[in-house]
Amino acid sequence: MTERTGRRSGGRAARVAKRQAPLTAEARAITPGPSGGHYSPLTDQQMHDTFDAALELLAEVGMASSTPEFIGLVLAQGGRMSDDERLLFPRDLVKRIVTDVATPSFTLHALDPDKGMEIGGDRVYFATAGAGVLMLDHETQRFRESTLQDVYDTGRLVDNLDNIDIYIRTVVARDMVEARDLDLNWAYACMASTSKPIGTSMFDASHVGEIAAMYDMVLGGPGEFAKRPFCIANNTFVVPPLRWAEESALSMAEQARHGFPITLLSAGQAGATSPAALAGSLAQALAECLAALTCVNLISPGHPCIMGMWPFVSDLRTGAMSGGSGEEAVLNAASAQIINWLGLPSGVAAGMADSKLPDNQAGHEKALTVSLAAHAGSNIIYEAAGMLASIMAGSHEALVIDNDMLGAINRTVRGIEITPETLSTEVIKEVIDGAGHFLGHEQTLSMMQSEYTYPTIGDRLSPDDWMDAGATSAQDRAHRWVTDVLATYEPTHLPSEVDAQIRAAFPIQLTS
Repeated sequence: MTERTGRRSGGRAARVAKRQAPLTAEARAITPGPSGGHYSPLTDQQMHDTFDAALELLAEVGMASSTPEFIGLVLAQGGRMSDDERLLFPRDLVKRIVTDVATPSFTLHALDPDKGMEIGGDRVYFATAGAGVLMLDHETQRFRESTLQDVYDTGRLVDNLDNIDIYIRTVVARDMVEARDLDLNWAYACMASTSKPIGTSMFDASHVGEIAAMYDMVLGGPGEFAKRPFCIANNTFVVPPLRWAEESALSMAEQARHGFPITLLSAGQAGATSPAALAGSLAQALAECLAALTCVNLISPGHPCIMGMWPFVSDLRTGAMSGGSGEEAVLNAASAQIINWLGLPSGVAAGMADSKLPDNQAGHEKALTVSLAAHAGSNIIYEAAGMLASIMAGSHEALVIDNDMLGAINRTVRGIEITPETLSTEVIKEVIDGAGHFLGHEQTLSMMQSEYTYPTIGDRLSPDDWMDAGATSAQDRAHRWVTDVLATYEPTHLPSEVDAQIRAAFPIQLTS
């Protein structure tokens, strides 16, 4: 017995050292892109009916305020203009684009080649996003205007948060006055802050080529970005119901020509700019996204697009947006399901807490909406971290807390693997014949990292130990983490000579 204990002690020391070493991606309990799609709020018949309703809307109502280019493309394929100047899309054209032309998946690259990902199928990734105009200040618990530095700092934090896969800018740089300065500096700040895939928006079509040229510099020369696109263009192309946002539509055409993967964003608000009936809101959003998908693929067949059905919900008592509601959760899950059913890359918005603080309300709103979207199989879940106040505001502390949440949700999407080894019948027999518990068993120690995930700042101490450790809140611990990272971490993926070249060519105003 003594000899046996000695062997276990020596082996345990080695195992402890192994557990303390950094984990490879393959050894983690959670990895980017788990397979979702197990939650299905809609039946097959309901999806058929919704798709038919969307086709009817496009064929009989159509899109208002169409650009001359879109009109010419659709008319050449059998479309027509209605008496009230709405562009009508033939059913067969839209169906052909969906089934024969649009790409079912594409590679989203990253400046770190190891962080690229395949978008499509049933793979689930978590992304930030948003156009908040405020930031929550931890010390005062009050909001202030968001700045370009906030865009850069958020990206630096994302670069250190394992469970956030894509950084799409979360807040508006309100210290940028001119639209060109805003577009170029957003694009630069996102790219300079993280080596993960990124995303941004463009207010003006004339800026799209400039941003592509900036990214060409980073990759080594003209045309390189189109070969290895690492930035998604988020494009809110529609003013619901069924009217093009003209400048965004012009930008969308340029984004297609310059090789940007495009998130085609429809964000009607149920009860305000889309029907209060959730099914009607779903059908309208699908029709709008199909219109954009058709036009982009007529410009650039097989262009990488994400069907960004983001149907928002109103609190019908006040008309205010309700980003954290049960209705929002099921509506976005249904959006993901129907896009995947069509065989197209999907992207929905979740995590849009209505709470103004990273508190219990924010936690349950975010966990509900993100979980349903993930289990429905949305390829990209936008707004998944860092947003508060119905996406009016960002919070660095919320970003860190949400990273823990995303890790836990990722683990639920992964599920439980049933094999002869994991069923553990032999292990159970060994324990019954031996120590009587599993705490020191080799299986327990070997699976601590591969089967379980652990929070970065979440508290699992006993009440007494929590008190002894300072009795801190999650927001306090997140703030400490944020402060430490922002004080010590500077990204190194952008070579200084390339940075100097970019600053010489464009009006970059970020100083750090």
